[in-house]
Amino acid sequence: MVTVSITPYAPRKLLLFLAALVTLVAASCFAGSSFLAVNNTPYDRQMSRIRPVLCSSIHGPKQEISLTLVNHWIGNLRAIPYDFSAEWKTPAEVESGATADCKGKAVALYDLMHARGADDVRLVIGRRTWISRKTHAWLEWTTAAGTYVLDPTINWSALRAEHLGHSSYIPLYAYAGDRKYRAATGTSFAQNSWGAHRLAVASAPAAR
Repeated sequence: MVTVSITPYAPRKLLLFLAALVTLVAASCFAGSSFLAVNNTPYDRQMSRIRPVLCSSIHGPKQEISLTLVNHWIGNLRAIPYDFSAEWKTPAEVESGATADCKGKAVALYDLMHARGADDVRLVIGRRTWISRKTHAWLEWTTAAGTYVLDPTINWSALRAEHLGHSSYIPLYAYAGDRKYRAATGTSFAQNSWGAHRLAVASAPAAR
Protein backbone atom coordinates (compact mmCIF):
# COMPACT_ATOMS: atom_id res chain seq x y z
CA MET A 1 0.00 0.00 0.00
CA VAL A 2 1.28 3.42 -0.93
CA THR A 3 0.72 6.17 1.59
CA VAL A 4 0.62 9.82 0.62
CA SER A 5 1.66 12.46 3.10
CA ILE A 6 -0.34 15.66 2.76
CA THR A 7 1.39 18.75 4.13
CA PRO A 8 -0.91 21.73 4.56
CA TYR A 9 0.07 24.83 2.58
CA ALA A 10 1.40 27.74 4.60
CA PRO A 11 -1.20 30.52 4.75
CA ARG A 12 1.02 32.90 2.73
CA LYS A 13 1.54 30.36 -0.05
CA LEU A 14 -2.16 29.54 -0.13
CA LEU A 15 -3.09 33.20 -0.50
CA LEU A 16 -0.58 33.63 -3.34
CA PHE A 17 -1.95 30.53 -5.07
CA LEU A 18 -5.53 31.77 -4.80
CA ALA A 19 -4.57 35.22 -6.11
CA ALA A 20 -2.78 33.67 -9.09
CA LEU A 21 -5.76 31.40 -9.79
CA VAL A 22 -8.25 34.27 -9.76
CA THR A 23 -6.00 36.33 -12.06
CA LEU A 24 -5.68 33.41 -14.48
CA VAL A 25 -9.43 32.89 -14.61
CA ALA A 26 -9.99 36.62 -15.16
CA ALA A 27 -7.42 36.76 -17.96
CA SER A 28 -8.99 33.77 -19.71
CA CYS A 29 -12.17 35.75 -20.43
CA PHE A 30 -10.37 38.94 -21.38
CA ALA A 31 -11.21 38.77 -25.11
CA GLY A 32 -14.44 40.56 -24.31
CA SER A 33 -13.51 43.33 -21.89
CA SER A 34 -15.63 43.36 -18.75
CA PHE A 35 -16.23 46.63 -16.94
CA LEU A 36 -17.55 47.41 -13.49
CA ALA A 37 -19.47 50.65 -12.92
CA VAL A 38 -17.73 53.01 -10.50
CA ASN A 39 -18.43 56.46 -9.09
CA ASN A 40 -15.01 57.91 -9.94
CA THR A 41 -11.67 57.13 -11.57
CA PRO A 42 -8.17 58.64 -11.22
CA TYR A 43 -8.75 60.44 -14.55
CA ASP A 44 -11.93 62.36 -13.70
CA ARG A 45 -10.24 65.74 -13.26
CA GLN A 46 -8.46 65.43 -16.62
CA MET A 47 -11.69 64.41 -18.34
CA SER A 48 -13.58 67.55 -17.30
CA ARG A 49 -12.75 69.33 -20.59
CA ILE A 50 -14.36 66.67 -22.75
CA ARG A 51 -17.18 65.55 -20.44
CA PRO A 52 -19.73 67.66 -22.40
CA VAL A 53 -18.76 65.68 -25.51
CA LEU A 54 -19.21 62.33 -23.78
CA CYS A 55 -22.54 63.34 -22.25
CA SER A 56 -24.01 65.20 -25.23
CA SER A 57 -27.49 64.26 -26.41
CA ILE A 58 -28.08 62.63 -29.77
CA HIS A 59 -29.88 65.05 -32.07
CA GLY A 60 -32.06 63.79 -34.89
CA PRO A 61 -32.91 60.21 -35.86
CA LYS A 62 -30.48 57.40 -35.24
CA GLN A 63 -28.46 56.54 -38.34
CA GLU A 64 -27.06 53.23 -39.49
CA ILE A 65 -23.29 53.16 -39.02
CA SER A 66 -21.34 50.76 -41.19
CA LEU A 67 -17.88 49.41 -40.52
CA THR A 68 -16.80 50.98 -43.81
CA LEU A 69 -17.81 54.42 -42.57
CA VAL A 70 -16.08 53.89 -39.21
CA ASN A 71 -12.90 52.82 -41.01
CA HIS A 72 -13.11 55.99 -43.12
CA TRP A 73 -13.24 58.11 -39.97
CA ILE A 74 -10.39 56.14 -38.43
CA GLY A 75 -8.27 56.69 -41.54
CA ASN A 76 -8.89 60.44 -41.54
CA LEU A 77 -7.91 60.75 -37.88
CA ARG A 78 -4.93 58.43 -38.30
CA ALA A 79 -3.60 60.78 -40.99
CA ILE A 80 -3.39 63.67 -38.50
CA PRO A 81 0.24 63.98 -37.27
CA TYR A 82 0.72 62.89 -33.69
CA ASP A 83 1.76 65.35 -30.98
CA PHE A 84 1.22 64.83 -27.27
CA SER A 85 -1.05 67.26 -25.42
CA ALA A 86 -1.25 67.42 -21.64
CA GLU A 87 -4.93 68.36 -21.92
CA TRP A 88 -7.72 66.37 -23.51
CA LYS A 89 -8.57 68.18 -26.75
CA THR A 90 -12.18 68.59 -27.82
CA PRO A 91 -13.28 67.37 -31.28
CA ALA A 92 -13.42 70.99 -32.44
CA GLU A 93 -9.81 71.53 -31.34
CA VAL A 94 -8.70 68.35 -33.12
CA GLU A 95 -10.49 69.41 -36.30
CA SER A 96 -9.04 72.92 -36.29
CA GLY A 97 -5.52 71.98 -35.16
CA ALA A 98 -2.59 70.57 -37.09
CA THR A 99 -1.81 67.76 -34.66
CA ALA A 100 -3.49 65.52 -32.07
CA ASP A 101 -2.60 62.73 -29.68
CA CYS A 102 -4.39 59.50 -28.81
CA LYS A 103 -6.75 61.23 -26.40
CA GLY A 104 -7.91 63.84 -28.90
CA LYS A 105 -8.29 61.35 -31.75
CA ALA A 106 -10.25 58.89 -29.63
CA VAL A 107 -12.62 61.59 -28.38
CA ALA A 108 -13.11 62.94 -31.92
CA LEU A 109 -14.06 59.46 -33.15
CA TYR A 110 -16.37 58.98 -30.16
CA ASP A 111 -18.10 62.24 -31.06
CA LEU A 112 -18.58 61.23 -34.71
CA MET A 113 -20.10 57.90 -33.76
CA HIS A 114 -22.22 59.19 -30.87
CA ALA A 115 -23.68 61.99 -33.01
CA ARG A 116 -25.05 59.34 -35.37
CA GLY A 117 -26.54 57.23 -32.61
CA ALA A 118 -23.93 54.49 -32.26
CA ASP A 119 -24.78 52.24 -29.32
CA ASP A 120 -22.35 50.73 -26.86
CA VAL A 121 -19.29 52.84 -27.63
CA ARG A 122 -16.78 53.27 -24.81
CA LEU A 123 -13.79 55.59 -24.49
CA VAL A 124 -11.08 53.41 -22.95
CA ILE A 125 -7.90 54.33 -21.08
CA GLY A 126 -5.40 51.52 -20.70
CA ARG A 127 -2.14 50.01 -21.91
CA ARG A 128 -1.37 49.44 -25.58
CA THR A 129 0.67 46.34 -24.64
CA TRP A 130 1.72 44.53 -21.48
CA ILE A 131 5.08 46.30 -21.54
CA SER A 132 3.82 49.81 -22.36
CA ARG A 133 5.10 52.34 -19.85
CA LYS A 134 2.55 55.02 -20.81
CA THR A 135 -1.21 54.78 -20.94
CA HIS A 136 -3.11 54.97 -24.22
CA ALA A 137 -6.66 55.91 -25.29
CA TRP A 138 -8.92 54.15 -27.81
CA LEU A 139 -12.56 53.12 -28.30
CA GLU A 140 -14.38 49.84 -27.92
CA TRP A 141 -17.52 49.39 -30.02
CA THR A 142 -19.82 46.44 -29.43
CA THR A 143 -22.12 45.46 -32.29
CA ALA A 144 -24.23 42.46 -33.24
CA ALA A 145 -21.22 41.19 -35.19
CA GLY A 146 -18.85 41.43 -32.22
CA THR A 147 -16.67 43.92 -30.36
CA TYR A 148 -14.17 46.13 -32.21
CA VAL A 149 -11.15 48.05 -30.98
CA LEU A 150 -10.99 51.45 -32.70
CA ASP A 151 -7.59 53.10 -32.41
CA PRO A 152 -7.25 56.08 -34.79
CA THR A 153 -3.76 56.85 -33.45
CA ILE A 154 -2.04 53.61 -34.46
CA ASN A 155 -4.37 51.68 -36.79
CA TRP A 156 -6.01 52.52 -40.11
CA SER A 157 -9.11 50.40 -39.51
CA ALA A 158 -11.13 48.67 -36.81
CA LEU A 159 -9.78 45.48 -35.23
CA ARG A 160 -11.86 42.58 -33.97
CA ALA A 161 -11.23 42.34 -30.22
CA GLU A 162 -11.32 38.55 -30.32
CA HIS A 163 -8.31 38.50 -32.66
CA LEU A 164 -6.07 40.61 -30.43
CA GLY A 165 -5.29 38.10 -27.69
CA HIS A 166 -4.41 39.08 -24.13
CA SER A 167 -1.23 41.07 -24.68
CA SER A 168 -2.55 44.22 -26.36
CA TYR A 169 -5.22 46.86 -25.72
CA ILE A 170 -5.46 46.19 -22.00
CA PRO A 171 -8.17 48.39 -20.48
CA LEU A 172 -7.95 50.08 -17.11
CA TYR A 173 -10.88 52.51 -17.16
CA ALA A 174 -13.68 53.46 -19.55
CA TYR A 175 -16.26 56.19 -20.07
CA ALA A 176 -19.59 56.05 -21.87
CA GLY A 177 -21.86 59.07 -21.62
CA ASP A 178 -22.06 60.01 -17.95
CA ARG A 179 -21.09 56.50 -16.85
CA LYS A 180 -17.65 55.51 -15.55
CA TYR A 181 -16.10 52.05 -15.38
CA ARG A 182 -12.99 50.21 -14.34
CA ALA A 183 -11.95 47.06 -16.14
CA ALA A 184 -12.65 43.90 -14.20
CA THR A 185 -10.34 41.46 -15.97
CA GLY A 186 -6.78 40.85 -17.10
CA THR A 187 -4.03 43.27 -16.14
CA SER A 188 -6.47 45.75 -14.67
CA PHE A 189 -7.48 43.11 -12.12
CA ALA A 190 -3.94 43.00 -10.82
CA GLN A 191 -3.52 46.76 -11.26
CA ASN A 192 -6.56 47.53 -9.16
CA SER A 193 -5.84 44.81 -6.60
CA TRP A 194 -2.22 45.77 -5.98
CA GLY A 195 -2.16 49.53 -5.90
CA ALA A 196 -4.13 51.37 -8.60
CA HIS A 197 -6.65 52.53 -6.01
CA ARG A 198 -3.83 54.38 -4.25
CA LEU A 199 -3.31 56.74 -7.16
CA ALA A 200 -4.31 60.27 -6.27
CA VAL A 201 -6.79 61.81 -8.69
CA ALA A 202 -4.57 64.84 -9.19
CA SER A 203 -1.52 62.75 -10.05
CA ALA A 204 -3.04 60.31 -12.52
CA PRO A 205 -0.83 60.07 -15.64
CA ALA A 206 -2.22 61.51 -18.84
CA ALA A 207 -2.87 59.06 -21.65
CA ARG A 208 -0.30 59.56 -24.37
